[in-house]
Amino acid sequence: MASKKTYFGLSKKMFLLILLNSSVVGCLFLINYFVLREIPNIFSTINILAIFILLFPIIIIKYIEYRKWKDIEDLFPVFLRDFVETIRSGMTLPASLKSVSSNDYKSLTPYVKKMSAQLTWGIPVETVLARFSQEVKSKLIKRIISSVSESHRFGGNLADTLEALSTTAVEVERLREERRLYMHSQMITGYIVFFVFLAVMIGLEKFLVPSISEVSPLGLGGAPTVPSQKNLADEYKEIFRNLILIQGLFAGLSVGKMAEGAIVAGLKHSMFMMFAGALIFTLVA
Repeated sequence: MASKKTYFGLSKKMFLLILLNSSVVGCLFLINYFVLREIPNIFSTINILAIFILLFPIIIIKYIEYRKWKDIEDLFPVFLRDFVETIRSGMTLPASLKSVSSNDYKSLTPYVKKMSAQLTWGIPVETVLARFSQEVKSKLIKRIISSVSESHRFGGNLADTLEALSTTAVEVERLREERRLYMHSQMITGYIVFFVFLAVMIGLEKFLVPSISEVSPLGLGGAPTVPSQKNLADEYKEIFRNLILIQGLFAGLSVGKMAEGAIVAGLKHSMFMMFAGALIFTLVA
């Protein structure tokens, strides 16, 4: 059980990974501040890189958790269908759960096995279902479990209830799949908008900023001061890069919300857009 110990809701391995990552980022910030702060472009670039390094494991953990519960939700209708078949064959609810627990439901399998074991130990059905409902992070599954518990408590036809709920879950999943296919084009549009924005920023940096620099404040003898021109160009470059990062962050979150129905699913799109945008802008501009 020691390996299952958690810190702030995270496993020991994940907690140590985040702690190590935070230490590395802290050292990077300190080195950057004391050694490279006199070079604005490199200083700001390394700060952005450090923020990426800090956020990356957290985003990965959140996305893995999201995918886990999404897989459970996708496989739940399959589990219900098998469960209904065993109930209709005349098995009791504990025997039915024990029978289907030998099937492979991937991420859902440990929960099915756990429910079967709890029923074998004599724990009441309502308690077992309530615990399962609390462990999963799916509103759809919680509603289905609530209906099953009510049907079992008041002596309804459990097989018919389960079959109706299974049909409902399959229909909901079908509608979600249709929605994902429909929103795929919107996701592509989101990427196109971002890269058009990136092209505009690069165009401004390449063509507008040099023109502005030419009309910068004049020094002695009417000649433009070189330091002011360079500082002005650096300031505009930093502003454009920050705008690209902000656009990438929110465009990615919007794409994830449209495509998969969850903002956390957009974190991977945000990371890609922000990284690609910053890299392309740095190389081209």
